[in-house]
Amino acid sequence: MTDLVVVADRALIGGGFRPAVLQVTGGRIATVQPPGSPLPDGAAVLRLAEDEVLLPGLVDTHVHVNEPGRTHWEGFATATRAAAAGGVTTILDMPLNAIPPTLDPDALAVKRRAATGEVFTDVGFLGGVVPGDPGRLAALAAAGVYGFKCFLLPSGVPEFPPVGDAGLPAAMTEIARLDSLLMVHAEDADTIAEAPPASGGRYSDYLASRPAEAEAVAVGQVARAAARTGARAHIVHLSSAAGVAVLRAAQRAGVRLTAETCPHYLALDPANIPDGATEFKCCPPIRGGADADALWQALADGVITAVVSDHSPCPPAMKALATGDFAAAWGGVSSIQLGLPVMWTAAQRRGVPLQDVVRWMSAGPADLVRMAGKGRIQAGADADLVVFAPDQRHRVLAGELRQRHYLTPYNGTELTGVVRSVLLAGRPVTDTPAGRLLSREDR
Repeated sequence: MTDLVVVADRALIGGGFRPAVLQVTGGRIATVQPPGSPLPDGAAVLRLAEDEVLLPGLVDTHVHVNEPGRTHWEGFATATRAAAAGGVTTILDMPLNAIPPTLDPDALAVKRRAATGEVFTDVGFLGGVVPGDPGRLAALAAAGVYGFKCFLLPSGVPEFPPVGDAGLPAAMTEIARLDSLLMVHAEDADTIAEAPPASGGRYSDYLASRPAEAEAVAVGQVARAAARTGARAHIVHLSSAAGVAVLRAAQRAGVRLTAETCPHYLALDPANIPDGATEFKCCPPIRGGADADALWQALADGVITAVVSDHSPCPPAMKALATGDFAAAWGGVSSIQLGLPVMWTAAQRRGVPLQDVVRWMSAGPADLVRMAGKGRIQAGADADLVVFAPDQRHRVLAGELRQRHYLTPYNGTELTGVVRSVLLAGRPVTDTPAGRLLSREDR
């Protein structure tokens, strides 16, 4: 029995927009048929308006939910409610900044218990890599994590230390044996230590304190370790042209190295960041200009394959708003609800079509973590669908966002594109959490 029929004049299917009739059964897309196909009796029918397009649910593989332990920073209920409001139907939770971090199956079980009955999207989990016995990663992989995350410099929280130069090859050797994925925060601590330290409220001083060279050096380190071990490695939140150049060279040499970037690196201009506006602080920093141009080109070339949020919220007090001191402020941008319109607004200025933006934010992240059934409109896929009005303009009002804390660098920005409704497994997202907790072994 068909549960739902979706009729759209413009549905994103196979890389382009075309009219289609979708039949949904048991939470999955059963068939994709041409317009005018007969509708089954008894099924609910959703007809899109003339100004709406049908998109696959977005997949965000880089979200810091922070629960348990730091639920006052965010939390599963608030993070996933905000994600769903922005058209994101599946997230992967990073192994930090929760307490305990996701370093073993027991910690993963604690996190899953905290999320049970609280999520408005589907949620999967990543494990952490810190100094210590890499053999423990096998137990986390068996427990269903979609991959692993490590830092090459201090993470900002003491319970998740950097893996270190010696630890990276050992971890990659084990991850290669497990046929898993290592996501790496790639900035070189020694290069940053030699840069002028950040202090005060000038964004330009903060930017100088984390130079692009630090990213390039670290990406090279990851590339060499991946080449030696054969592991799949992935650079998170790539921010610079220098980093892109090293990534390109590694890929040309056959290294199994991929990368993501984030909307804030593609859309925001440091020239427009006011002094003391610490809501813009993230690590690595927003660079703009030629660095943003290189990131857009890398996406067009398939060198970067995913755009994700790196949603990393904190209580407003941790952003040092009273002093505007970039050195003291927590580094993280809160924007999971806004990624699609931010990207679409920026893409239009560059002549980039909507289908490319959506691919980078849906199929790209899903393919990265081998998440079958996500990120595409096709028969057999989960019926995670987004009704999007690409021409409608709106102004961001921070108080209307669904995240726990309203602080965002996009407050007051006028954007193009509005998510009007979202289906998760063929059912409208409502005020009742109905998401699933996913495991790598589910499919």
